[in-house]
Amino acid sequence: MKFDLLSTIEYGGCSAKLPPGLLSEVLSKLPIATDPRLLVDVNTHDDAGVYKINDETALIFTTDFFPPICSDGYEFGEIAAANSLSDVYAMGGTPLLALNLMMFSQEKIPLDVFGEILKGGQDKVSEAGALIVGGHTIDDHPPKYGLAVVGTVHPDRLITNAGALPNDILVLTKSIGTGALVSGEKNGLCEHEDYRRALKQMKHLNRHGASLADKYGVNSMTDITGFGLAGHAMKMAEASGVSFRMRTQQIPLLPGAYEVYEKGSIPGATFRNLEFTDEHMHCTRGVDYNMKMLVHDAQTSGGLLMTVNPDHAGLLLEELNRLDPGISAVEIGEVLPESPRRIYFE
Repeated sequence: MKFDLLSTIEYGGCSAKLPPGLLSEVLSKLPIATDPRLLVDVNTHDDAGVYKINDETALIFTTDFFPPICSDGYEFGEIAAANSLSDVYAMGGTPLLALNLMMFSQEKIPLDVFGEILKGGQDKVSEAGALIVGGHTIDDHPPKYGLAVVGTVHPDRLITNAGALPNDILVLTKSIGTGALVSGEKNGLCEHEDYRRALKQMKHLNRHGASLADKYGVNSMTDITGFGLAGHAMKMAEASGVSFRMRTQQIPLLPGAYEVYEKGSIPGATFRNLEFTDEHMHCTRGVDYNMKMLVHDAQTSGGLLMTVNPDHAGLLLEELNRLDPGISAVEIGEVLPESPRRIYFE
């Protein structure tokens, strides 16, 4: 019988992140690195740091790792690698090199699972056209896996959190609800095929979204992970000095995710994310409790949230959905001038 990685954890994937409010408090006390060649630092809560090498090339540097999000080692490796690579795509870049980051206990888990995790990560990095060139492993339990990734981008084509403009259209490239479905699978509260659909989406690379973002002049972009759609959108609006309006009926949900929340299986990370956005967010009466919570559902290897000029949004959506049928990119709202709240859900 195969070893079940989900048996080792309480919180898996990006649900295992520190609460965003606590993280912000800690980071606010640290000195900020300054250098004229540093194009992106931690100030805007972007997905990666960016360092200009010359007029043609900037390096994107990022890392991400987490405990298992699924039972199978190979699939865990695929998802963790796709999640790590996504930070480069969210800046409009191309992954180049990666290092494995692994925490694993050979006394508590069969050693062949270690190899399966690395193989899943290797195959996903190869799919991205990048190279794994080494890594680091320590003996630890429960296991954690991810990558440190270096990518490249032309300095003039860099896309950050901080470029959203009033009247831009908000585009989301993947459905939300992965946290709900992992919780539902663990607690026997969702259909297994719905859980499998969530795993398939988490393995899917965001590379087509990144390439079309450059083609259609996307103004701002981030990927949706552990802080949920609401949390990442809030930081994006804050960095850009604007507000966002989102129509919850247009936000795509993974099948079965709403039903898991309806049955009361709401992960703890969701409540921590809600606490983070609470005073910066407004929901109209038409937004029910489950939907309010789902926009705070911690995503693992989620989609890209883009702000796009209204003249280009339709063309971007049409080409992205044709080029990448594995996702369902949709318009979910628009950017507003700066208002008393950062996010308005209706």
